[in-house]
Amino acid sequence: MPPRPRLGVFKFSSCDGCQLSLLDCERELLDVAGALEIAYFAEAVSAEDTGHYDVALVEGSVTTEAEALHIHDIRARSTTLVTIGACATSGGIQALKNGGNAAGFLKMVYPTPAWLHTLESATAISDHVKVDHELRGCPISKHQLLELIAALLAGRRPQTEPHATCLECKLAGQVCVMVAEGKPCLGPVTHAGCGALCPGYARGCYGCFGPKETANTASLSAQLGALGESPARIARAFSTFNTNAPEFRAEAEAQGDD
Repeated sequence: MPPRPRLGVFKFSSCDGCQLSLLDCERELLDVAGALEIAYFAEAVSAEDTGHYDVALVEGSVTTEAEALHIHDIRARSTTLVTIGACATSGGIQALKNGGNAAGFLKMVYPTPAWLHTLESATAISDHVKVDHELRGCPISKHQLLELIAALLAGRRPQTEPHATCLECKLAGQVCVMVAEGKPCLGPVTHAGCGALCPGYARGCYGCFGPKETANTASLSAQLGALGESPARIARAFSTFNTNAPEFRAEAEAQGDD
C-alpha cells in the first residue's frame, strides 16, 4: 500500500481559528487522518517540523523577518501550499497597521516596544511565495476545507465557487437585509463560504470572506451612501478582516480613508 500523503499545518501571525477549523471537522476528522498523515500540526500532534510535505496548510500573515524567511522554507519543502483564512490570503486584521505609524502603535500598546521585532506591514503569504490554492474566511469554512482536501487527494480542482454571499442568502430563503431593512451589508461584493451567517441573524455581512471575483465595490458604496452611510463609515466597512485585499483597500481609499 502506498504511503499516505504528508500534511503539514503551519501558523504565522494569526489567532489560530482557521487551524482549529480542521479539528472542528469532528465526524470527518478520522477520515482525514486515515487519508493523510498529519505529519506536523502544533495544535494537534507533538511531531517536529521535518521533511517534505505533500500538502501544507498555512494560516496567518507575514509580520516579522523570521516569518518572511520561514515561509520560503515551507514553500521549498511542500508540493502543494494552501493558504487558509483572511490573515494568510490578505494580511488580516494585522494589516490595519499598513501605511500607518507602526512604531507609534507599538508604543501605545506595549510598555517595552523595543523587545518586539515586527515589520512595518502585514502581508499575505502570496506576497512572498507561490500559493497553489486559497481558502478565504475569518475563520474558514470547514466544508470548504474538506472539499479542498478531498479534491487534492482525488487529483481534481477544488470546487469553491467564487459567487457572492448574496447567493447564499437566496439559497437559504433569507430576506435581503439591505433591501428590506436598509441595513448596510457587504454581501454583494463578498466571497461566499459562510452560509450567509450574519444576514441569517438580521445583520449585514461584514466581509469576512474577502472580495468575490469582479467585485463592484464602487456600486455598493453608492448604495450604502444612499442608505445614509458617510464616506468615513463606508471606508471603515471595507477596512476590517480583509482590509489589505486590493479591491477592499482601493475602495476604502476612494472613500477618503486615511
